[in-house]
Amino acid sequence: MSGHDVAGDGTRGRAQRQHPLRVRGRSVAWLPPLVLLLAIATIDWNSSGEFRIISWIVLVPGIAAAICGVRGTAVFAVLALLTYIEMDNAWPHQYQSGLPDFILVAVGGALATLACAVRVRGERRMLHMRDVADTTRRTVLRPLPTPWAGLEHAAVYLAADSEARVGGDFYDIQPGPHGTRVLLGDVQGKGLPAVETAAALLGTFRESAYHEASLAVVAERLEIRMGRHRKYLEDLAEQDSDSARGVERFATAVLVAFPLPGAPGGRVEVVNFGHEPPLVAGSAGVRALPPGDGLPLGLGSLARSGPGLPPVRPVVLGADETLLMFTDGVTEARDAEGVFFPLHERVALAVSTDPASAHPRRLVELVRDGTLRHSAGRLGDDTTIFAVRRVRE
Repeated sequence: MSGHDVAGDGTRGRAQRQHPLRVRGRSVAWLPPLVLLLAIATIDWNSSGEFRIISWIVLVPGIAAAICGVRGTAVFAVLALLTYIEMDNAWPHQYQSGLPDFILVAVGGALATLACAVRVRGERRMLHMRDVADTTRRTVLRPLPTPWAGLEHAAVYLAADSEARVGGDFYDIQPGPHGTRVLLGDVQGKGLPAVETAAALLGTFRESAYHEASLAVVAERLEIRMGRHRKYLEDLAEQDSDSARGVERFATAVLVAFPLPGAPGGRVEVVNFGHEPPLVAGSAGVRALPPGDGLPLGLGSLARSGPGLPPVRPVVLGADETLLMFTDGVTEARDAEGVFFPLHERVALAVSTDPASAHPRRLVELVRDGTLRHSAGRLGDDTTIFAVRRVRE
């Protein structure tokens, strides 16, 4: 399982090659093959003529190929060959290993250098792919300044796949002239098709949340975008059967509108597209918002009447209260006995013990650590935890 921690603290920039053998920032990968070379030469020099191990020196470039660069491996291949020649010629003729072992050491060094070049090329390719994945992740889960637009926030994304860098979970904050809008969602399915859908929804959210004065219109724009995306997948599936898997794609989501900073009252507006109801945590305790009674994005056409959009519900949010949103990776995390993670109870206990636990960063860390402990680090689904509250004056 891999994760991207609290927003703003994640890894940025290009992925770098890992150097496990380092001391005070300097690589010492050359040390193990050098020690092995000296050990083999020393033992061979002090052994009897009937038991010589100088041919074992072929292991030196092999070890270097696994942990050193191409140049370092080539240097050790040459050193091993020269050491073999010097050590073998130092013995009387009847005890010399001769040409067969010379060929073994020479060919072994050449093959080790070639293997190291293949390994380094694979590492570079892997790092390039990781850069591409990280760029995609920063596009979907873009870094957010904090505080931003009058909101304190924190988020963490945990991938169920240890090799994954991004999945179908998404979240964002978009300030605008009509207030600040917040979105968290979970696309059905996994892999690149889910990422593509999440990117499409986020693009629509960022534009409509800025321009539209009504949250209901923003919700409608998201539903229309999801319908267009599904139609695109259907048309694509007619030409490519492998794309048929994405035709039934939909997304659950929670859309929240915060008023402009300084606006009177503590009300926010919430639209829930069949998503897990958020929790509100503060000094007064923890409460859950009403469950989402709307259909997920992309399924609005299944409603018996109208477009099937969920209603806009006003919610009173105190100045010290934090809105905690999460995907089903949290609530569906199981322990060894199959018991689901008791999110509400854990958050309520922490806040009642220490009201400062309702701070977005601490709340996100609390849920993250609790989820991982409960599931022993074995998450069955991608997990996103996102907490926001107004900046306290």
